[in-house]
Amino acid sequence: MNPLYITMDERDNVAIVANDGGLPAGTVFPSGLTLVDPVPQGHKVALVDLNAGDPVRRYNVVIGRAAKALPAGSWVHERLLEMPAARSLQGLPIATVKPPEPPPLQGYTFEGYRNADGSVGTRNILAITTTVQCVAGVLDFAVRRIKAELLPRYPHVDDVVGLEHTYGCGVAIDAVGAEIPQRTLRNISRNPNFGGEVMVVSLGCEKLQPERLLPPGTFPIVDERAPQLDVVCLQDEAHVGFMSMIDSIMERAKAHLERLNRRRRETVPASALVVGVQCGGSDAFSGVTANPAVGFCTDLLVRAGATVMFSEVTEVRDGIDQLTARAATPEVAEAMIAEMAWYDAYLDKGKVDRSANTTPGNKKGGLSNIVEKAMGSIVKSGTAPITGVLSPGQKLSDRGITSGLVYAATPASDFICGTLQLAAGMNLHVFTTGRGTPYGLAQAPVIKVATRSDLARRWHDLMDVNAGRIADGQATIEDVGWELFRLMLDVASGQKTWAEHWKLHNALVLFNPAPVT
Repeated sequence: MNPLYITMDERDNVAIVANDGGLPAGTVFPSGLTLVDPVPQGHKVALVDLNAGDPVRRYNVVIGRAAKALPAGSWVHERLLEMPAARSLQGLPIATVKPPEPPPLQGYTFEGYRNADGSVGTRNILAITTTVQCVAGVLDFAVRRIKAELLPRYPHVDDVVGLEHTYGCGVAIDAVGAEIPQRTLRNISRNPNFGGEVMVVSLGCEKLQPERLLPPGTFPIVDERAPQLDVVCLQDEAHVGFMSMIDSIMERAKAHLERLNRRRRETVPASALVVGVQCGGSDAFSGVTANPAVGFCTDLLVRAGATVMFSEVTEVRDGIDQLTARAATPEVAEAMIAEMAWYDAYLDKGKVDRSANTTPGNKKGGLSNIVEKAMGSIVKSGTAPITGVLSPGQKLSDRGITSGLVYAATPASDFICGTLQLAAGMNLHVFTTGRGTPYGLAQAPVIKVATRSDLARRWHDLMDVNAGRIADGQATIEDVGWELFRLMLDVASGQKTWAEHWKLHNALVLFNPAPVT
């Protein structure tokens, strides 16, 4: 590749080097700019002479100020940037952007599983809920037995998963903030990919009792003959020895597997998709290739009547003015501001600030600070109006949200964000990465999008889409956006992603801001 840099806006005074392996000092670009320093791939180069204190612009946003004089062609990295203060939550533009409504996108469908509550699953999974971390080892043993001995008898059931976590006891169960992990676990149990089946493994003495976790009315009645709350309690006197616990769990699982096995995929409109978008292991190309392509796809999904959630409070906080301006109503804008203010206070309580977000890997990939990272993160949300806001652990349907672009407030931690998006009702997940991560979820298919062609080549059996072709000049943002949209319909219809092929997933990670006792 000839020497190449990429700017995001004509008013930017820095660009990123696109070439694999970076470029040495003395490299001359077609524009005539000559590198003063060697610059790694994805890192910034000054396009003009910068004096100490001058604003450094990328995305036409001030991502920092030069810590010293930097001649044109200099490598501009995090140690040479002074990060600006966070945008005030006062005086923000409120619902000021009113884009013309695009035409609806009609005629797109996928093959999904209709549920009694009106939702649609992209997978047909038996999920076994747990009330407390103490039962995780027993359930893990039982699930492995169920998969080996029972699941082959039920060919229309995709998987069996244990909803294991680290909550349920040793916590201040009624403290302020305790409602977040409790409603998160409750709402994950109601995820569309689980078919409305309710099976719980409890220890018996825990604070989070089954009736508290899943009170009557949590689920619609699927089968009048089935118990509304099917609980296996390990401390029941009937259990004599470890294997009797396993036998009870396996026996109870049979009825749920039989009902799930009677379900069949049927043609449903693309509007039944509930997509969560997220990025992790981000680099400077995230906001150039993968995230803009996801943003274009987000707009397609919204036009098709689907629901799309974007999240990660600390990774959008520095662009809150962009988000409140795009709010469909003043109420939506104020709800986003409230979520930012809550998280500001949460970080302040822990005596940290938003600068703690950016990782060594982010910086190695060219992201100097959270301001720059936020600008690249926000573009996943596309251009549609933001029509709803969820607090952590809330479910879309409980808030009356059935379509559109939604801000679901979550921490930026990959698995906490994924866990909370599952609780919101996500049935399909899109995850972009530049540094690379083997992230996956057992509860919903995850489509992985690489920001760079080098990563897509090296991790060829982990990445589903190569958005690096955009930087290589081999595809446009629109090309990759449409490719992703069509792939979503295929995956929602049953096509496996690489993460599913390798069965990559971690335990659920509940966000618990309440005290631990």
